[in-house]
Amino acid sequence: MKKVARKKFRLTKKVFSIPYILFLLLFVVIPLVLILVNAFLDNGNNLTLDNFKTFFTSKSSLVVLGNSLLVGVITTALCLIIGYPVAYFLSKMSSGRILVLLYIIPMGVNFLIRTLATKAIFIALGVELGMGTVLFGMVYNYLPFMILPLHTTLSGIDKSYIEAAQDLGADKATVFLKTTLPLSLSGIFSGITMVFIPTISTYAISQLLSNGKIFLFGDSIQLSFEQGMYGVGSIMSLVMLVFVLLSNFVMNKFNRNSNAVRRSLW
Repeated sequence: MKKVARKKFRLTKKVFSIPYILFLLLFVVIPLVLILVNAFLDNGNNLTLDNFKTFFTSKSSLVVLGNSLLVGVITTALCLIIGYPVAYFLSKMSSGRILVLLYIIPMGVNFLIRTLATKAIFIALGVELGMGTVLFGMVYNYLPFMILPLHTTLSGIDKSYIEAAQDLGADKATVFLKTTLPLSLSGIFSGITMVFIPTISTYAISQLLSNGKIFLFGDSIQLSFEQGMYGVGSIMSLVMLVFVLLSNFVMNKFNRNSNAVRRSLW
């Protein structure tokens, strides 16, 4: 009788990818499928489009969505305005990488604990909780996600481009506007994506730092699921997913344009 040849088990790239594939299947694909299915079911598990009607005809839900997008835009703009100068000057320092860690290390602490600590400080100082404190908390929590990609990009810029511009007679402002800024666009777009997307979907920060006075879209999703409105909550989750995908698409398009600008400078 012929012996059946047995294939030897080898540790290949495909083997190492199996845990990752299983993780995506269990915690990404299946939850997304459940959300999509629940969006078309009513409480009696019957197919319906009432969930879409309930959401898109609800003025309060659309207002909350608009407020969330506004908060996301303002938070992202503030993080960029604060984060770019910080990343720029740190990229010029020999100890810049070490100093960047000072911004990253607090991220190891749970954001809920950081937010509660921030709230305690505001209360101790007698600051009234509201939109201002919510924006402060948003910027405080997401600023490192803007600084890190900006610092990485600015540190990786070839200094010869800046030296060449200076040799051609350009002043510091011109060097920055014509050379440094265009070459750092990829870091800007990465930072915007890393800040804007989580900001529009957050819920704990707005609730804690406003004592429940500021109600954002993430809060609406949480409340819908807590009240057993799984269909409406699923619709809201899908709407948020659409905004995430659109944000990524727009940022990737701008990033490709920035790469074209970089190649033109080369």
